[in-house]
Amino acid sequence: MEKEYAKYLLAKTKEDYNLIAEDFSSYRKKPWLEAKFLIDDYIISGEKVLDLGCGVGQWFEFFKDKNVDYVGINNSEKLIEIAKKKYPQTRFLLADALSLPFPNDYFNKVYVIALLHHIPSEELRLRVLQEAKRTLKRGGFLILTGWNLWQKWRTRKLIYKFILSKIFRKSRLNSKDILMDWGGMKNCYFHCFTKDELRKLVKEAGFNIIKDGEFLVGLERKQRPKLPNSNFYIIGRRR
Repeated sequence: MEKEYAKYLLAKTKEDYNLIAEDFSSYRKKPWLEAKFLIDDYIISGEKVLDLGCGVGQWFEFFKDKNVDYVGINNSEKLIEIAKKKYPQTRFLLADALSLPFPNDYFNKVYVIALLHHIPSEELRLRVLQEAKRTLKRGGFLILTGWNLWQKWRTRKLIYKFILSKIFRKSRLNSKDILMDWGGMKNCYFHCFTKDELRKLVKEAGFNIIKDGEFLVGLERKQRPKLPNSNFYIIGRRR
């Protein structure tokens, strides 16, 4: 992907989240209970924890009773503003995942939850993970999740559509990239990861993979869509 186009997509995503921040907050009031094991199974009291791409701070619900030094960051001014109002007792910072304002070897754990699919180009996605690695102490853990956008027929159709557009040179996107209306945003950028692709990226960034898998969100829902949402997860340890 051309660098200028990737920069445009990053800026558009940031502005889109600023525009929908209040609505986003209304349907992200709580974190996914199905992902709570990612905190309960890995957090140790007294640790320094970074929530990279923290949204409106909803994941702090799982950290607030863990006796950790928590910091959440996001590049959307409006989302950070909401997070600070919801949880004034903790730290939320406006910052860029591509250039983190923290020293080397600072955190014990870095959480990257449902963020990478909004980062255009493999080069920039790798840089996000390398920044996470830089700020982690040696032996520290990366806890990463990504949406499985191949699960739903709606997104699979878009994937195939944009692959064809790329073949016929009618798209500036890379393979497995799509633009999709979502959450009130028009033509929002997503990269559609496979689990193998996520594993490769995490390894390339300098992590040993300890565990990976998949969890489902929305099993209890009775209304449509009937299928729960599938999410990949990877636990990596800094080399």
